[in-house]
Amino acid sequence: MSMASIKSFLTLVAVTSAMTSTAALASEAKRAPAGYSVEGAAIESVTLTNKAGLSARVLTYGATLQSVMAPDRDGKSADVLLGYDKAEDYVNHPNFFGVTVGRFANRIGGGRFSLDGQSYQLTLNDKVNSLHGGTKGFDKHLWRIVSMKDGPTASVVMALTSPDGDQGYPGKVDATVTYSLDEAGSLTIAFEAKTDKPTIVNMTNHAIFNLNGEGSPLGATFHKLTIPAATFTPVDAKLIPTGERKPVAGTVFDFRAPRVVADGIRNGNDQQIRYGQGYDHNFALDKGLTTTPQLAARLEDPASGRVLEVLSTEPGVQFYTGNFLDGTYVGKKGHLYRMGDGIALEPQKFPDSPNKPDFVSPRVDPGKPYRHTMIYRFSTVR
Repeated sequence: MSMASIKSFLTLVAVTSAMTSTAALASEAKRAPAGYSVEGAAIESVTLTNKAGLSARVLTYGATLQSVMAPDRDGKSADVLLGYDKAEDYVNHPNFFGVTVGRFANRIGGGRFSLDGQSYQLTLNDKVNSLHGGTKGFDKHLWRIVSMKDGPTASVVMALTSPDGDQGYPGKVDATVTYSLDEAGSLTIAFEAKTDKPTIVNMTNHAIFNLNGEGSPLGATFHKLTIPAATFTPVDAKLIPTGERKPVAGTVFDFRAPRVVADGIRNGNDQQIRYGQGYDHNFALDKGLTTTPQLAARLEDPASGRVLEVLSTEPGVQFYTGNFLDGTYVGKKGHLYRMGDGIALEPQKFPDSPNKPDFVSPRVDPGKPYRHTMIYRFSTVR
């Protein structure tokens, strides 16, 4: 064999080896029928899976994260997300499990805000407030699949158009959500929204986690939580921020070092805990608004060894301990979900920020799209 032939052969072997290695590491995206909406429209699911045994299933209804199967320290896999087994239950018994929330995540006091001198009244679905976009927010619409791909990172892009005046919001908004899963255990969720006239946008995911496995009798309050925030935004009796930032030092809101959630959740001496019936508060992250995702929270389950790190470009994270789960919601495998059975960590702009000039503005203008990138990063510890 000539020297040229040898070089050609070695090159072919190297290329083949690289392709085999890439294939071995490739994550996959698989599409399947999942059910039907009230109107009879087909709901689909897309399951993203990596070779380490981590998978995430997303529904087109509400661009909902329905399931996350994650291995524990011994390699045993469990679904760590509260929710429903059937897509139709997200339609018929909505409770924000894993959904994409918008146009505006969290609460707007009285459902009112002003923009450029004009007042807007939103639909009310939280007594006297507008919550997570109103009576028919982004979570109650059928999103369309734009694209999917396999590879070192598997992904799916979903899109939704919200017309001018939808739920009282100004401007037509074209929104997309991209779910991506890589081989390192990171599930990235990237939100983007474009508008044809000034409006407000604040999108996030409302996953409620129990790292010991959804439905576990241990609940989630014995998880250890870290939030790198020196202040939080206290609320009034209607759970609307007062506008101030209160230091966490010396309070049950100090999660700057790992702290068991149960240590403070029943502290009736703290008025804020009484208002929220537990934790249902926004933390002002030390990092502020960033161009790349940085740590917003770290959750660890000592029993299973599972760890969830939440990273985000947004300035705040809402910490919620499932306080309104009262046993009336029958979830996966027939489990009744109760207070403390799950924990939500929702990166976002601060609640009621359209009415609080000292908070980071949620305003979005034509030609200047809204973008928010967040990451759920899964790992284990011994």
